Amino acid sequence: MADKNKTMRIDKFLSNQLGISRTDAKELIKKRLVTVNGAAVKFFDMKIDPGSDRIISEGREVVYREHIYIMLNKPQGVVCSTKDGLSKTVLELLPTELLRDGLFPAGRLDKDTEGFVFITDDGALAHKILSPKSHVEKLYFARLEKPAEEGYKDIFASGMEIDGRDICLPAKIEICDDPHEVYISIKEGMYHQVKRMAEAVGNRVIYLKRLKIGELALDENLAPGECREIMHKEVEKLYTKFMP
Repeated sequence: MADKNKTMRIDKFLSNQLGISRTDAKELIKKRLVTVNGAAVKFFDMKIDPGSDRIISEGREVVYREHIYIMLNKPQGVVCSTKDGLSKTVLELLPTELLRDGLFPAGRLDKDTEGFVFITDDGALAHKILSPKSHVEKLYFARLEKPAEEGYKDIFASGMEIDGRDICLPAKIEICDDPHEVYISIKEGMYHQVKRMAEAVGNRVIYLKRLKIGELALDENLAPGECREIMHKEVEKLYTKFMP
């Protein structure tokens, strides 16, 4: 017998897991395109146990996942929002099989910044990753207008002041062979933080890409605009290693 605490309505289950509206879920049921344990569903409010019942929709099994985690390689020109109205959002880049209710980008990138965007419906995990108290490291590659100077390292590490009001947590900067190119690691995500840090030392970011969150690196096989689901064993890498 199913545990009443774990049951949910079939139309809600289909909506959540397939990323469709409740109306569209009911339409599938109405057309007898949904089965539970081999029997066609007749009622929209039928209660199912997502963890034990076998649900088939349009000939495809719908495997229950309480939460979903997605890695997106965001291209320039796309906004980190659930809706915008003017520009394409990161959610509009997701394939239909990964869509579901409640998805949101956990941590924003500027419209002109590329790279790793973490998308999920797991609010608790998102809070843990985004909270400065967690000290989850975010690694960026930046191209600067002027060559970086060795003195930047101590300034970044000391917890620099930006815009005369915000004090950053200690950060790291690594200067590449071409001093116009740097890797910057921060432990928080203030508005335009990396760009403002560069401006605070008299420089300017002309290109920016996020490469890592925690110990999880952006998949090199993902072209701009592409995404993939993050497996649960990978999720731990998002927050298990903090900066010293």
